[in-house]
Amino acid sequence: MKSSIFTLTLSPAFDKSTSVERVQPEHKLRCDSPIYQPGGGGINVSRAIKKLDGRSVALYPIGGNTGNHFKQLLTEEGIEQITFQIKNWTRENFIVVERETNHQYRFGMPGSEIYKEEWEQMLAVIQDPENDFEYFVVSGSTPKGVPDEFYTRLSQIVLQKKARLILDTSGEALKHSLKEGIFLCKPNINELSEMVGKELVTKEQQEAAAMEIINSGKVEILVVSLGGAGAFLASKQGIFHVTAPPVEKKSTVGAGDSMVAGMVLSLSRGKSYEDVIKFGVACGTAATMNFGTELCKKEDVDRLYAQLGGK
Repeated sequence: MKSSIFTLTLSPAFDKSTSVERVQPEHKLRCDSPIYQPGGGGINVSRAIKKLDGRSVALYPIGGNTGNHFKQLLTEEGIEQITFQIKNWTRENFIVVERETNHQYRFGMPGSEIYKEEWEQMLAVIQDPENDFEYFVVSGSTPKGVPDEFYTRLSQIVLQKKARLILDTSGEALKHSLKEGIFLCKPNINELSEMVGKELVTKEQQEAAAMEIINSGKVEILVVSLGGAGAFLASKQGIFHVTAPPVEKKSTVGAGDSMVAGMVLSLSRGKSYEDVIKFGVACGTAATMNFGTELCKKEDVDRLYAQLGGK
């Protein structure tokens, strides 16, 4: 399959969400009709790219009836897919919004374990010359059974294809991938602190830490998420700070994935790094304007991007 953007989600989640007037213990809670959505880091990146009139191919494992329903939902959204059958069922997450307070309760189940022969099959498919891409996005958590070796071999495959690896994960997977060298990485401040092994309190410390990683040659672009304050992009071209425009926030779910979607789409369209971070922040901010896991809306993104001076 050919597309300039591929996304990989190792731990997709079948998201089931509903709302109740109030969450109370020991009571039978009358829920609204459930909403079913496909979720997970790379899945949401592909879904957001689609909403932005872009195109990508989503790669992910599926198992059991939940996996079949998951695939059906993505097909209905018009997302191009490559799936890998696994023995374990695709996990489910449960989200409840309490209408009285607008508090959101998110129950995340552990990722479905993936066995050696299953993740090796994934690498073989990614390596297949028929699957041609310019950008390869890995986003989301790592399930049980997937070793650090997976990320090492994946990085090598992407480099062999002369493509660019974009990584949005955390923990050991992030540390291990940095040894191989990636094109773009999106840590938050805490993750950046872990990467350099010291606390980063001031803006100057944060920028210096980012440039330390850039100058090491491990990463070409480092985008540091500052939550509601926006983000900054560091590269050998310099540092670009973007403050998130003020909006009425309804949910932060999917904001990071929407941001990654905006950035990779901008990169694939040949935009400057300054415009890449502006469009990414516009997408992430737009996602916070919607309830639940709705992700960003193009009309909101276009308005916020113009507000940030995007071109």
